[in-house]
Amino acid sequence: MKIIRFESLTGDTHYGIYNPETNQARLIKGNIFGNFTVSEETAGVKRLLAPLSPPNVLALGLNYREHADETGISYPDVPILFIKGTNSVTGPGSPIVLPKEGPNEVDYEAELAVIIGAEAKNVSRDEAMNCIYGYTCANDVSARDWQMKRQKGQWSRGKSFDTFCPLGPWIVTADEIPDPGRLAISLTLNGSVMQKSNTSLMIFDVPAIISQLSRSMTLLAGTAILTGTPSGVGFTRTPPVFLRPGDNVTVSIEGIGDLTNPVVAES
Repeated sequence: MKIIRFESLTGDTHYGIYNPETNQARLIKGNIFGNFTVSEETAGVKRLLAPLSPPNVLALGLNYREHADETGISYPDVPILFIKGTNSVTGPGSPIVLPKEGPNEVDYEAELAVIIGAEAKNVSRDEAMNCIYGYTCANDVSARDWQMKRQKGQWSRGKSFDTFCPLGPWIVTADEIPDPGRLAISLTLNGSVMQKSNTSLMIFDVPAIISQLSRSMTLLAGTAILTGTPSGVGFTRTPPVFLRPGDNVTVSIEGIGDLTNPVVAES
């Protein structure tokens, strides 16, 4: 099941099951993380929104071997966690906004996002997959000059500017993706492939991530966990490639779909 969150033609916000052929959705009644039904009532889709409004956005750094290699940093012994502000969440088709007074080195990162379905604390690896509601695409947009220089290596501020966490285009429920550890993942910038990999190359797989994070914090229903990015990011290239107004960025993940966002300058 592919669940969207959308603005209807009347300006209301709904969850629904999307039919792209008709650009309509069957409305979901109730709490998607609790009791809900898929009704027969439909509504026209004016625009897709981020597929949820997460209570937390948890993200991993250095979780692909080739990405760690390109940064020159050794592989982590435990998942490297940082938190992105929920203000950074935006949806498919919505612009990534580059602040007019900087940062000046804004990078892209294609990532698989795991959506937690029910509160989880101290879960084992074997229990972890039962905690998953579904999956979506994410772009962990990152201000490298703030991440590495201006914040003295503290990542969260450089990762949390408004619009720096596109999610979408929908949540694919867990039953449709039995193995999140075997998904092709890629990113294109203005049509050129910049990242191309597979989630099988993650250092910590999805069950390990959930189990380990749940030992230090309660994972709330609706939490989005960004599982790290593969190699090919902009700041490791020669010369570096950073996002500029007029760019278009697309994250593609097998079994989920495409998340595309234009890049604009702040007005």
